[in-house]
Amino acid sequence: MYCTRKLTEQVTWVGGSDRRLALFENLFPVPHGVSYNSYVIMDEKTAVLDTADAAISRQFLENVLHTLGGRPLDYLVVNHMEPDHCANIEALALRFPGMKIVGNAKTFTFMKQFYDLPLEERMIIVKEGDTLSLGSHTLHFYMAPMVHWPEVMVTYESSEKLLFSADAFGTFGAVNGSLFSDEVNFDRDWLDDARRYYGNIVGKYGLQVQAALKKLSALDIAMICPLHGPVWRENLDYLLGKYDKWSRYEPEEKAVAIFYASMYGDTENAADILAAGLAEGGVRNIAMYDVSSTHISYLISEVFRCSHLVLAAPTYNNGIYPAMANLLHDMKALMLQNRTVGLVENGSWAPVSGKLIRAELESLKGFQVLEPVASLKSALKGDSLEQLGQLKDSILASLNG
Repeated sequence: MYCTRKLTEQVTWVGGSDRRLALFENLFPVPHGVSYNSYVIMDEKTAVLDTADAAISRQFLENVLHTLGGRPLDYLVVNHMEPDHCANIEALALRFPGMKIVGNAKTFTFMKQFYDLPLEERMIIVKEGDTLSLGSHTLHFYMAPMVHWPEVMVTYESSEKLLFSADAFGTFGAVNGSLFSDEVNFDRDWLDDARRYYGNIVGKYGLQVQAALKKLSALDIAMICPLHGPVWRENLDYLLGKYDKWSRYEPEEKAVAIFYASMYGDTENAADILAAGLAEGGVRNIAMYDVSSTHISYLISEVFRCSHLVLAAPTYNNGIYPAMANLLHDMKALMLQNRTVGLVENGSWAPVSGKLIRAELESLKGFQVLEPVASLKSALKGDSLEQLGQLKDSILASLNG
């Protein structure tokens, strides 16, 4: 049975949610599921904007066919060729032999890689600023390369001021009946997943996101319609502001997150004592994570959120403890910038993890390492406890500076 929602009188959401999926891209945990959004415009001509993942093909097709109400589908606009959005292109092409497929040149390069479809008679290749009239609705196409694939574009419908934004402005999480952001408590229930989605999926491409935001600033937008998560029809400046800050790699909050790795509990003990000292110094809502048991995507999300980080890890095989090394690898891969870091190292005979972590951070733009590095030999003793206190004071001074 179809399950759709109206965005406007002539525009309908025809997507669906997958609550059974454990790992998005077989990598990122999605405990709240994920939605795959698709939209139909009904006018003199009909258009579907993006399809959906194969996991919800039956629901998607029932939604589209119901919305069309027996009319043919004239156009399929493909803003993004990632399989979680393009899996039903072939199904629509078979059902609607007269359907034209709209995309840019790179769209069709990828489409030919995924499908063996006879495309030559169907293709409408668009470039920056091209338009397509459906009747009273006109689609305007803008390229948004590397947000977050090279073929990505966004579609702006000018009569109702709708932005179909591809993966931009999306979030993890199933849509539980409440399609619109103003129907949910976004800060409480969605913001963490939105940040985690941005940081891990789009986060590397801050420069490209900034370019896209500049381009979109010239448009009069009444509604943002992403391919994952809620549709925005109110408070758009809130969402645009988050994307602006994240893509500039500016901390979302003046806050402290402590990331620790601990083999037998001694490094964790140092992290606990540091956290207690910071709390006594007035720091609120300190976040602490065991990097060995917390999925990397949550750690990256917190790096995007917090201004101050503490990295505490033992030395392992004369190197950085593997779970901490993995966090540093992802921070570098996502080109994170502009954070203040405190370091705690441990080692029973050769504590060098602090030195090695510092060397890794030197390749990240705008990272400042506070002094001193608190250096433990097996467990906290007098000298290392004093260093830990000095590090606490450095963090407090930086927060209050």
